[in-house]
Amino acid sequence: MIELENDHILFETIRKELFTAVIGDIMDKMGYTHQFLSPQIQPLTDDMFVAGRAMTVLEADCFEELNDGANPILSKPFGLMLEALDDLKENEVYICTGSSPNYALWGELMSTRAMKLKAVGAVVDGYSRDTKGILELGFPTFSYGRYAQDQAPRGKVIDYRVPIEINGVRINSGDIIVGDIDGVCVVPKEIEKEVIKGALEKARGEKTVQKAITDGMSAVEAFNKYGIM
Repeated sequence: MIELENDHILFETIRKELFTAVIGDIMDKMGYTHQFLSPQIQPLTDDMFVAGRAMTVLEADCFEELNDGANPILSKPFGLMLEALDDLKENEVYICTGSSPNYALWGELMSTRAMKLKAVGAVVDGYSRDTKGILELGFPTFSYGRYAQDQAPRGKVIDYRVPIEINGVRINSGDIIVGDIDGVCVVPKEIEKEVIKGALEKARGEKTVQKAITDGMSAVEAFNKYGIM
């Protein structure tokens, strides 16, 4: 029996046994049919995997350094980005949206700080940069791809640990984020126990079905017997 109240065991189990497709299948059956982020958001390498709790970050475009505006946050070089980064906790995922895809939202130094805080990954609704450095660190990073243009004069973090939305998917801090080669999905905190338990049952069942098909059982027979395909 998985002790889901323990995040260390929970995320270790997800990393060892689960993948986004099977988690998405369970949420579909529960009526949560729109839980995958934009398909453009992909891992920097095919073997990157992330499983952790969302630390949501809201970014906004800006067009120059504003020193005399009504919002003092906009006079800071990155807005609240440094504060958001420093607020990361163990097993959290930095997940950011809100800006146009004209600059990078994640880089090597951010990855270094995140790793120091025992965060487990970054998911950005835009580009990442410093790719060589991130790959050397081995920090799971999911983005639109590689693009060096910096956010500093172009975008600022305006808030964090607030509800955000990517591709119509609402994300709250504390929701479970799982990402692999097939994309990134969001498991709302209020249904996480049921989803993860169901996904584990399905993933283990799929191995039984695969063996049956390998041994000669037809797809129809396998589905009729196991209800999995």
